[in-house]
Amino acid sequence: MRRFEGQVAIVTGSGSGIGRAIAARLAAEGAVVCVADRNMEPAQRVAGDIRAEGGRAEARFVDVSDQLAVQALAGWARAELGPVDVLVNNAAIANTLSLAELSQEDWDRDLDVVLKGPFLCAQAVLPQMVERRRGVLVNLGSVNGSQFLGHDAYSAAKAGLVSLTRSIAVRYGPYGIRANVLSPGTVRTPAWDARLARDPQLLDRLIRWYPLGRVGTVDDIATAAAFLASAEASWVTGTVLTVDGGFSAGNAMIADEIGD
Repeated sequence: MRRFEGQVAIVTGSGSGIGRAIAARLAAEGAVVCVADRNMEPAQRVAGDIRAEGGRAEARFVDVSDQLAVQALAGWARAELGPVDVLVNNAAIANTLSLAELSQEDWDRDLDVVLKGPFLCAQAVLPQMVERRRGVLVNLGSVNGSQFLGHDAYSAAKAGLVSLTRSIAVRYGPYGIRANVLSPGTVRTPAWDARLARDPQLLDRLIRWYPLGRVGTVDDIATAAAFLASAEASWVTGTVLTVDGGFSAGNAMIADEIGD
């Protein structure tokens, strides 16, 4: 299936993890993909891997918190690849400090990347989409945006991203533009490597909170992202698609504790 034949997609933070998987999936289905990341070496590897599989991809630097860098990325994409059809806002960071420990700089950095970044990227590509009266934005949220699971600044930013996405969906829907949030639960990515090196059983302990009995894979999220970006979701906008193995549906451990 090549649902994105002839389309141009930008995927931020796609040098590794979920972003890498999404970029590869879109390319496998025909998209020309801009692998956008702050770290060019992994981004170039991803683009090279995609080309080796017969896809089309180019790596490009972007710091999503920098308006000039974002505008440069959007302008380059239009000139070199063509007008942008799909924007996937995936770039993120997550400070592990508690609210009491966070400095203003820590707080600002998380919000700059996680919330301001998608705003700047959307602002940069929306004129191209409005002009052509079509386009899709997929914003990577998190279950952290709807409940307390730590990472205070990151969680606040992810919650704000839901509101921003709804604003875009309603304001730009009349131009044929859709915007949705994809909200994953725990996903095994390289971001876990350092913690797993210290505590190899960490993810095994997390599994008990997931009704489906496992944490997510990057392919689980890439599959959902491709759906939201595709014409199959042509009447889906302004919503949150939660992909979390049932984590948000309820807490069986509490139910067991309470009893019948």
